Amino acid sequence: MDDFKGQQGELDKELERFIELLNQLLPKYNSLLKKENLDKKELVRLGEIEAYLLSVNSKIMKIKGELEQNLFGKSLDTYYKLKSQAIEGNPQSRLKMEKMRDAFSEALQAGDIINLN
Repeated sequence: MDDFKGQQGELDKELERFIELLNQLLPKYNSLLKKENLDKKELVRLGEIEAYLLSVNSKIMKIKGELEQNLFGKSLDTYYKLKSQAIEGNPQSRLKMEKMRDAFSEALQAGDIINLN
């Protein structure tokens, strides 16, 4: 578990640094967007920043997708395996399944996950 604490701390630092850098870049981008009559250098800079922000957004969406798949997709797979075991009469599986069902229900009500059915 100590390894988790270290990874958590490192990830938090990296995310904070990412947000800090993004908060430095976004005002520059916004000021160029609002400025009328950009010279050639400013127009090139605006294009570079915009292209970079689009690529960052794409990477963020990929990370978000991977997190959702791991958090919810694999959890659902585990849930249905536990359900099968519970149907077969395994009481431990039934308890775990019920805890997971309650957690999913809370997440649905909180809007953390979306029911596509």
